[in-house]
Amino acid sequence: MKDYYKNKVAVVTGGASGIGLALCELLLSFGAQAVISADLNGDKLKTETARLGDAYPGRVIGIKTDVTNEESVVAMIGQAAEFGSGQIHFLFNNAGLGLAKAFDETTNTDWKFAFDVNFFGALYGIRAVLPIMRAQGGGHIANTASGIGFVPMAYQSMYSATKAALIGLTGSLRYELW
Repeated sequence: MKDYYKNKVAVVTGGASGIGLALCELLLSFGAQAVISADLNGDKLKTETARLGDAYPGRVIGIKTDVTNEESVVAMIGQAAEFGSGQIHFLFNNAGLGLAKAFDETTNTDWKFAFDVNFFGALYGIRAVLPIMRAQGGGHIANTASGIGFVPMAYQSMYSATKAALIGLTGSLRYELW
């Protein structure tokens, strides 16, 4: 499995903490040529990118990115491709929020934010990276979802709905882009 990632370029959203940070570390340990960590938390991104950069000099950069803003995602993908010598082999759409709240307490603004982070952030990344992947002859996109998209839970209506939508998009694109 390590050889699969060797000398490849990977972008990870939500890369400054949790699953995203662990993924960045794993990809670097597997010999990825370049790992681009994208996150909204600039301080955490700077700290973790510096730490990883010390361990893997010249192979990692952090790009502050707001996945709810398409222009921010497009700009990040452009910078990532530059850092990756024009290539991006993997896009890991990992940024997301749980957003637990009773349905009766949610507002349309809450719902819009939930979809902006958990669904549209991935959609923007997919749209931005596809031309690069097509030009290089392929690539892989992985969208972090959750079992809650299949088995919803109380007080998780926003999270359940956004992850179910992401699962639907991912499955559809798998067949369409294969």
